[in-house]
Amino acid sequence: MRTLERGLNVLWALSQLGEAPLSAIARAAGLSASTASRLLDTLRQQGYADWDEASGLYRVGLRAFQVGAAFNAAQSLVRAAGAEMSALVAELGESANLAVLRPLGGGRLEAAYVHQVEGPQLVRMFTQPGASAPLHASGVGKVLLASRPEDEVRAALGAGPLKAYTPHTLTAPDAVLAELDKVRREGYALDEQEREPGVRCVAAPVYGAGGEVWAALSVSAPTSRLSPEQLPVFLNATLSAAGRIGTRLGWTG
Repeated sequence: MRTLERGLNVLWALSQLGEAPLSAIARAAGLSASTASRLLDTLRQQGYADWDEASGLYRVGLRAFQVGAAFNAAQSLVRAAGAEMSALVAELGESANLAVLRPLGGGRLEAAYVHQVEGPQLVRMFTQPGASAPLHASGVGKVLLASRPEDEVRAALGAGPLKAYTPHTLTAPDAVLAELDKVRREGYALDEQEREPGVRCVAAPVYGAGGEVWAALSVSAPTSRLSPEQLPVFLNATLSAAGRIGTRLGWTG
């Protein structure tokens, strides 16, 4: 943990200096030159720092830029979605969530919540931004997974059986694949008490300017309030809100 903290301090110092020699980076990070050199070597190997041999100057690498670009994209997504999610909650009276696909390494993926607008109900669905949702047992997870190529989906699901959260959870990878085919055909996903007993969820894809799925928008509620009779109302509202968010992001589909 100490090494990670020092490495981040070096990267931050480098970002503030723009480009600099080892001695200046070490001073800015509060480290000895030898320690800063070892950390910079690691950052270079991972693509987070570059070194110009001729001048002896270090600068931020492409991979650090990509991390920053991903943060900016996430912020743009939340800014585009915020007002529409608030309007959706006002219309339906239930909490709305926004989630994106997060890689975990080794082909593993998860759905990660990046924003929530809480509903006004005393009993409501609360999700902490940054929390994850299982791909096979959540509306947002199904929407996000359905947007990926089949080989990537199979790698993410593994051989199974998948974790059963309730008696309604799909635990066989082939059953999940069939469900994802349905999501692609119909353009939305349902969570029928698959993550939590007594909770139903509707989810819709949010498309970016290039037509790719950037995120998933969902509304969750107790089954007593999101009944089969109410499902079309919730679906239409969620799909419409997701479409408007996509328009804000430049989608023209």
